[in-house]
Amino acid sequence: MLKGRVHKYGANVDTDAIIPARYLNVSEPLELARHCMEAIDIDFVKNVRPGDIIVATTNFGCGSSREHAPLAIKA
Repeated sequence: MLKGRVHKYGANVDTDAIIPARYLNVSEPLELARHCMEAIDIDFVKNVRPGDIIVATTNFGCGSSREHAPLAIKA
């Protein structure tokens, strides 16, 4: 059983929404994390806490296969 606050998103949240392309020159996970989800949820970084859960419908993470997106989420 998982427990935590949920951040809910719809379908087709692509990697550009998870971490905008303008940050692809950044490789430091903590710096990427400062911009995570800002394209669709400007308050995500301010509201997310360790143990929180991201829930989305279909195609979460679609788009280009950039490693920056999961690094930003993890950090």
